This record gives sequence, C-alpha cells and structure tokens, in this order.
Amino acid sequence: MKKQNINSKKVFFNVAVVLMAIIGLSGCEDVIDLKTETGPTQLVVDGWITNQPGTQTITLTWSSAYFDSNPIQPVLGAKVTVTDNIGNVYNFEDASKNGKYTWGSLATDSLGRIGRKYTLRIEYEKEVYTAQNEIKRVPKIDSIAYTHETLPIKPDKDKGQKTGYIVEFYARDFIGTGDTYWIKEVLNGKTNVDKAKKISIAYDAAFSAGAPSDGLIFIQPLRRSITYDSLYQAGSHVGVELHSITNEAFYFLQQVVDQSTNGGIYATPIANIKSNVVNADPNGRKALGYFGASAVSRMETIVDPAKARPEED
Repeated sequence: MKKQNINSKKVFFNVAVVLMAIIGLSGCEDVIDLKTETGPTQLVVDGWITNQPGTQTITLTWSSAYFDSNPIQPVLGAKVTVTDNIGNVYNFEDASKNGKYTWGSLATDSLGRIGRKYTLRIEYEKEVYTAQNEIKRVPKIDSIAYTHETLPIKPDKDKGQKTGYIVEFYARDFIGTGDTYWIKEVLNGKTNVDKAKKISIAYDAAFSAGAPSDGLIFIQPLRRSITYDSLYQAGSHVGVELHSITNEAFYFLQQVVDQSTNGGIYATPIANIKSNVVNADPNGRKALGYFGASAVSRMETIVDPAKARPEED
C-alpha cells in the first residue's frame, strides 16, 4: 500500500506539472510585430547546362525582400557567355526580354561534354560575375520497374488514389568514391521538380558520404524517390533522369532541401545559401543562386498493369 501511495503522488505531480505548462503556454498570445531590414538587391542566377541536345537556358533575376509579394523582376540587358576549357565560347541571348538567356535553337544543338570544365561570365553595367563547373560522368539507367501498392488509408484528394503503382529505376554507381547525382522524376515527357522537397540527391549509391555504397546499385529509397507523394496509375507516362553533379553542387542542393524543411520549434534562422557565382569586385554586390553542369541519363516507360510486380506483403 505504501508503494502505491508514493506512485499515486508521483503521477498526480507529473500531471499537475503538465497542466500548468499547458495553461502557461496557452496564455502566451502576445502579437509580435516582426520588422526585418531590407537588404540590397542581388543578382540571382539559375543556370544548369547539360550534355543533352537542344536549347540551354540561364535565368537571371533580381532578389527581393522576404515578405515582398510582387512578381520577380528579370535582369535585362546583361551579356552572358559560357566558355569551356578548350576555348569554345557560347553566347547566350535574351531574345524574349524576360531574363531567360538561351543558347541553341535547333534540337540537334549540343553544348555540354563529359569531362569538360565550363566558365559562366555575366557582365551587367559595371559588374562582372563568374562561376565554374564541370560535367562529370553519369551511369546508364538499366531499367524501370513498378509494383502494385495499396495504401493503408485513403489519401487526400490532392494526394492521388489509394491503389496504384510505385515506380522505381535501377542503375549502378561507378566504382570510385565521390560520384554525386541528382535524381529527377520525368512525368509526361518533362522533368518534374516543382518544389524543393522533391530534390533527390545521391552520394555514390546512397544518401551521403561515408556510406559503404561505392559501385553498388542505388539503394531502394533513392530508386523509389521518383514516386514522391502519390501512386502512379495504369497508363501513366513516367520516367527518370539521372544527372551527374559535382560534390559542390551536391552540398548546395542539400542545403536547399534543408532550408525547405526547416521548421518547428527547433528551426534555425533562414539564410541565403552560398552561391558559386562570384563578383570580380570583392566589394561589389554578392550574387545568389547556382551555375551547374550535368551529364544526363534518361529512361521512360508507360505503366502497364500486366507487367507490374505483385503487391508486396
């Protein structure tokens, strides 16, 4: 009986403490008028050249304040060139006057080559910005498979149906540690990375450096990362693009993902991610964004129920 009384007192004390904490928190309803300083406008670079034929695009815009809801403003009138390490110069033109500087107008035009290094140069008024990158090797995609799946509960309307197919790709990392990749879903013939949370990156065949995955087939979570938030249905035209990226690009994208999922009581202050675009004047305005380069491996399929793997137990 004595032991029971002591435990009862402990339970009562713990419950009381929890209730007091809840009451205290519920009373914290002070409105905080958050005032933030508006920093200088900066050049934002969004450019990623590849070894694929067709038009290459480098988008230039101006940064804006965090709470600014106005449309993003394009950078007009800049001179944009890309030069490779053997002396080829590619001029990018903003023909539509919308900040999208392009090179190549034919489907057969090709710029990127595996193993070459590329330098971006942007001249705007009196400022000159540069960035470097390299096109690394990329493995061939071996195959795409899909498995029938039934979810335990019916998802929300915008999350698809309860039954469908999980699609995954198969590819093997090269032997030699340090290869990094960006995995992109292809939907109806176009890459589909419409939100930062969809960015899927790999270090060798796993998520990060240090994992014993060199030279192996990509681990299942990476293979299935092209099935992001809903199941595919019969007849879906789906695929994958595997982009080779440098280690620097890998860590840049990793920070983008971290920022997009940064929330809750343990959230860290939002900060601009360091760009690889550098102003020639160390005292000039800094740039944001990234200039990247990739070789691309691609495969697509149409989901056929007759070819699907049976549902896993």
